[in-house]
Amino acid sequence: MKFWASLIGYQLVWFAAVIGAGHGLAWPGIVGMLLYAACQLVAARHYKADLSLMATAIVLGLVVDGGLIRSGLAIYAAPWPSAMWVPAWILALWATFALTLTQSLRWLQTRLWVAAMLGAIGGPLAYLGASRGWQVVSFADPAWRGLLWLGFGWALVTPTLAWLARRWSIDGAPQPISLQGDTP
Repeated sequence: MKFWASLIGYQLVWFAAVIGAGHGLAWPGIVGMLLYAACQLVAARHYKADLSLMATAIVLGLVVDGGLIRSGLAIYAAPWPSAMWVPAWILALWATFALTLTQSLRWLQTRLWVAAMLGAIGGPLAYLGASRGWQVVSFADPAWRGLLWLGFGWALVTPTLAWLARRWSIDGAPQPISLQGDTP
């Protein structure tokens, strides 16, 4: 999958998941992730690495978002399969995000400090946008505690996934990326 297709595809899955959850539906995010993953895996050089990365991201999502739920810092809309578990649409977003680390965000594989900073800032901002724009995440007062948890979690998870994406590729080195979307 080319750079722009990966970037736009991820955003489309994010919107499908969040808007779907805002309407009480988990399936739009799951279907979006499956379509995105199918497109990426068909074109993947290292599909086993991508599948491993997706599985790892889901586990990390269970830890980060599960901790948020269990500590009472947040409640999610469309809590399928259970309000006590991380919603399937959130886990679909985790899996989709992991796939960007082998495509549009591949450049983070060698910039782990940048990955940590982007995770610390971008993770909570995405949840805040989903909360305010579609009311799919409700933070307990004061909301900064949940956002801090997310910032810390994403600051650890993003460089971890970027590092694993690089390590699990066959040759161990990220491929050059072009902003025009051409991949070698």
